[in-house]
Amino acid sequence: MEAPKTLQDAILYFADFENCKAFMVSLRWPNGVVKCPRCKSEKIFWIEKERVWKCYGKHDHAKFSLKTGTVMEDSPISLDKWLAALWLIVNCKNGISSCEVARDLGITQKSAWFLDHRIRMSLHSGSIEKLSGHVEADETFIGGKARNMHVAERKRRITGTGGKDKTAVMGIVQRGGKVRTSVVPNRKKSALQTEVRKHVEAGSALYTDALLSYNGLEADYAHQVIDHAVAYVDGNVHTNTLENFCAALPSFYRLLPCILLTDYTHAHCRLPRFWRFASFSVRVRL
Repeated sequence: MEAPKTLQDAILYFADFENCKAFMVSLRWPNGVVKCPRCKSEKIFWIEKERVWKCYGKHDHAKFSLKTGTVMEDSPISLDKWLAALWLIVNCKNGISSCEVARDLGITQKSAWFLDHRIRMSLHSGSIEKLSGHVEADETFIGGKARNMHVAERKRRITGTGGKDKTAVMGIVQRGGKVRTSVVPNRKKSALQTEVRKHVEAGSALYTDALLSYNGLEADYAHQVIDHAVAYVDGNVHTNTLENFCAALPSFYRLLPCILLTDYTHAHCRLPRFWRFASFSVRVRL
C-alpha cells in the first residue's frame, strides 16, 4: 500500500502493526538492516510475541523496540497513535491544536499536547545537509496587527513603525526543495549573512532582494539581486518562491494561541518556545 494521503487513510494504514513496523524501519534503518540502537550490532533477533528485538551484544537492556532511541521512547501511547499524529502535524499546513489531535485520534488533550511537542521537537532538528542549486533568501516580521488590538494595548505595544516591536524571521528556500526558517535578532549584515552561510552551500546560485545587508555574498555565491522597486521578476532572478511561503507564515502564527491552548499573544513570539513551531517549514509544499 502507498503512503496515506488522507487522515482516514493514515488511521487505517497505521492501525496495522506491520505497516507501522515497515514505516519505522524505513525511517530509522533506510538500508533495511536493523541495528541495535545501543551498540549498533546487527546480531539481533525479532521476538514476535513481544514485538521487540533482542540484541546479543554484551550490554544491559538487551531488548529494544521500534520506539527505543526516539521521541516515542518510554511512552505508553501506542505506535499507531504516534504515527497518525505525526501525519497530522506534517500535513496540516496552518498547524493543528492538541484539542483537534485529541478529537481525531480519540486520546486526551494532555496526551495530544505531549505528542505534539515531542514531534515538533524532532522535526526542528531538520537536516545536516546544506541547501544548494538555486536558493532564495528573504526575511519578514512577525507580530500582532494594530487593528486587532484594543486601543490601550496598541499604545503600550506599538511604539514605532515597520518592524519595530516585531520579531524578524529569515527564510531560505531551495527551489524545488526544502525551506528553512530561523528567528534572527535583526536585519543587519552580520545576522543575515551568518544564516546564509550556515544553510547554503558555497557556489550555489543565490537570489535576494536589494537589501544592502546581502552585499558581499558574491565572493562565496553566484549572487543575483532583484530590486522590487523596479520589478519582481527578471528571468530566473526572483524571490517569489520564498515570498509565497512568507505570506503563509503570519496566518500560521495567528493560530498559535489556539495551538498552544494558552493565553499567549503575538508578543510572545520572542519566547524560547516559539522555535518549536519551526516544523511549519516541513509542511509547506513549494
